[in-house]
Amino acid sequence: MANLKHIVVFRLSAMGDVAMIVPVLKALISQHKDVRVTVVSRPFFKPFFKGIDRVDFFSIDVKKRHKGFLGLIRLFKDLKKMKVDYFADFHNVLRSRIVSSLFKLSGTRVATLDKGRQAKKELTRSENKVFKQLPTMFENHCITLEKLGFKVDLAHPEFPEVPALAPELLQYTEEKNAPWIGIAPFAQYDSKVYPLDLMQKVVDTLAEREKAVIFLFGGGEKEIALLNQLKRDNYNVIVMAGKVKLDVEMNLIQHLDVMLSMDSGNAHIAAMLGKKVVTLWGGTHPYTGFAPFNQPMEYCITADREKYPLLPTSVFGNKIVEGYEDAMRTITPESVCNKIIEILQKEN
Repeated sequence: MANLKHIVVFRLSAMGDVAMIVPVLKALISQHKDVRVTVVSRPFFKPFFKGIDRVDFFSIDVKKRHKGFLGLIRLFKDLKKMKVDYFADFHNVLRSRIVSSLFKLSGTRVATLDKGRQAKKELTRSENKVFKQLPTMFENHCITLEKLGFKVDLAHPEFPEVPALAPELLQYTEEKNAPWIGIAPFAQYDSKVYPLDLMQKVVDTLAEREKAVIFLFGGGEKEIALLNQLKRDNYNVIVMAGKVKLDVEMNLIQHLDVMLSMDSGNAHIAAMLGKKVVTLWGGTHPYTGFAPFNQPMEYCITADREKYPLLPTSVFGNKIVEGYEDAMRTITPESVCNKIIEILQKEN
């Protein structure tokens, strides 16, 4: 990779945030043959970037080597050894800003993501709300790269070919001979989680009416217990939480016909792999810029703003507004199932 312009991209944070940079970097690499990229992120996210030409991964050690201010200086020195030409801060938090400043002082060209905080505040505030579509995070990442001199067009995305089903999955499912649907019913905050009694109706309807195989995704003991409740005695509903590693789970997702997710990381993983993704939105809204990549707005099913006019109440779903606890109940299981069935019919 001699003589290639080397861009370091810094993005830690949550799973979905990191997954959202994948389509942007693929487009960058495809459209700029003189560029190579090193992604700096948490070790768990390394599988997201596997197999992408001219994209390497650097695992940050926030607990030991790169912990604290002195750790960030060590991080800068570790990265500096790689002969960095450009530093793209896709995170824009104190930690990334410190590393950006060190690179800037060393003469490296630096660009920082503009998160559009003021516009997001106007969209989510209760009074004088400005309800309009904000630039997507994908667009914001492209703007950051353009500051460095690299224009990126997302109009013609490239997705990986569907590989053979991983051998580890064969103990949980047979070869595919029916529609495969993924459902990820959880999110970090309750305001983004579809009520489980309504999700139960979605699972039961799709399992019986479509004879589809449904894979339930999640993690942690509490979520696994709830997923087993959703499964009930449906033979064609399979709980995948806690059974395989991330790279194998991604392999399974590549074989799905459609993924149903909350406003959460699973939506972005499926989207970056080129799958159809239906998302459900409660306290948040796709206008905040966090809708999954390359999905039509009609795949984003939102709570009723006529009944709950203060929606969205926050960007991340962490703000509790009294009286809005049942906002997601305005999304009917029938509307969710009908959208998924519509997509399956188009696919087949």
